[in-house]
Amino acid sequence: MTYKFLMTAPALGAAGRKVLADAGCEVDYLQNANDEKEVEQLMETRAYDAVISRTVNLTAKAIASCPSLKIICKHGVGVTNIDVAAATERAIPVLTTPATNAQSVAELTVGLMLSAARQLPFFQQEIAEGRWTRSSQGIELSGKTLGLVGYGEIGRRVAHIAKAIGMRTAFFDPAIAPGTDTSDAIQYSSLQELLKNSNVLSLHCPVNKATRLMLNADTLAQLPDSAIVINTSRGELIDEPALVQALTEGKIAAAGLDTVAVEPLPLDHPFRQFSNIVMTPHIGGTTPEALDAVSRSAAQQCLDFLQQNRINIRACVNPESLKKGE
Repeated sequence: MTYKFLMTAPALGAAGRKVLADAGCEVDYLQNANDEKEVEQLMETRAYDAVISRTVNLTAKAIASCPSLKIICKHGVGVTNIDVAAATERAIPVLTTPATNAQSVAELTVGLMLSAARQLPFFQQEIAEGRWTRSSQGIELSGKTLGLVGYGEIGRRVAHIAKAIGMRTAFFDPAIAPGTDTSDAIQYSSLQELLKNSNVLSLHCPVNKATRLMLNADTLAQLPDSAIVINTSRGELIDEPALVQALTEGKIAAAGLDTVAVEPLPLDHPFRQFSNIVMTPHIGGTTPEALDAVSRSAAQQCLDFLQQNRINIRACVNPESLKKGE
């Protein structure tokens, strides 16, 4: 049987393409990676068995218009761009590819942290404009505490690198039982405890009702003065006007952001005014190595389900969809 796939991006990593080619699958790609209307049009007119979802929205309209659709796999871990409820209603499991891009995201996290601490964008701009500003501004990270919201695969890798720098590490993660072996990291039982002890706060958690806008005026105020905020997870975790205010007042010394609430970043967004914000365009998991690993995992998980009705339940964000399909 020939399975038909839609990849909601103009390309798929070589490893994923090989998995699908070896299985004789047909694959369509988007012309425009940010065009949800193109996704909807394709799904209205073609009978797909599976969708590998990148970053463009996969709407309820698109899902409903493709009755042949059997499975969706996110090319990554965050599913805020997928209407999971619509998929669940139609008994379509939605999977993710956990840990496949963890090293890539962890390395960027540390890169943003170092760049924010030493304010590298400011000095780069000074040199670009012909100045040689040898300011003493900047923060040495050795001896400081890195607080991690979420201590999964990415958080643990960030902690490992931070330890080599000489940082202490602490975390808050309600999914990890107290007393679990977490190496040298300190586990706090509440977000508030973590905040007040974190010189650098780095977010590594999904967006849900409990975490959406978790960094807001109240929680930012609980951080020590001159703290640094890093986000390589999802922009919806941060109340952006509150972060602007905290940076303006000097409560927060700097921020490193790989993701924002609206992407691409609007031209009039206030973040553009700050020389102490280091920004990258959501590229944490886009090294060639990470893209290959993610694409392989996404393609293989879809095929496992289509060919053998086998599913990695730990990667499924809507296991209730499986009961609907029984």
